[in-house]
Amino acid sequence: MHDSKAIVRRPGRSIVHGLSTSVHTTLDYGKALAQHDQYIQALEYCGLNVAVLDCLEAYPDSTFIEDVAVLTPDCAIITAPGAPSRKGEVQSIEAVLKSYYVDIEKIHAPGTLEGGDVLSIGRCFYIGLSKRTNPSGADQLVNILKTYGMIGIPVPQRGFLHLKTAVTYVGRNSLLVAEGFDLPKQFEEFETIQVPRAEYPAANCILMNDKILMPAGFPDTRKRLESLDTEIVEVDISEFAKIDGGLTCLSLRF
Repeated sequence: MHDSKAIVRRPGRSIVHGLSTSVHTTLDYGKALAQHDQYIQALEYCGLNVAVLDCLEAYPDSTFIEDVAVLTPDCAIITAPGAPSRKGEVQSIEAVLKSYYVDIEKIHAPGTLEGGDVLSIGRCFYIGLSKRTNPSGADQLVNILKTYGMIGIPVPQRGFLHLKTAVTYVGRNSLLVAEGFDLPKQFEEFETIQVPRAEYPAANCILMNDKILMPAGFPDTRKRLESLDTEIVEVDISEFAKIDGGLTCLSLRF
């Protein structure tokens, strides 16, 4: 599937207070801004026209814009983040999406859903059940997708923040899978490329227009990806990784 557009949101100074599942060194805001610039440049290099939204200082994690919407060829779905501190982020994305989509759907309480748990492969969407995405949210997404002739498949997920923290699609019927992740049976039709445990953040890559965007600094994973004979583009997002951020969550691509 060819992506032509992306939406990103600049990180605000409040990002230093972003949610994190691990103890980390202090995030360098200036370095994060520079890395965000490089990320935008990488998206553009991969052929996307990037819309850059202003930061939302009231929401430290708002630069991880992927979590507030799921974009499909036929409609946009505004999610319901499972993290209480992120629920207000959805209000700001609806007006933006109206400039791109006629049909906009929503996930409603008691459902929760974050875009980081949704892995799209063609017109099939795998929905990871996690601490941030519950069965109600997943079922709502399945029903919305069905209305537009697409398929939603809930899958169990544990041990990682989001489904796409552990597994992403890299083309040629292949999944990039973090070592230690128990791959659900729903993925049995795919070939797998394992990411070594020491490099598990590299499991979160983006396939865009015959290129693979991957986080910088993971040579073993890069070597394994080279077997796909696809151009690999590296970008440093080490500051965002300090608060559980990955490549996919920094943009909405469509």
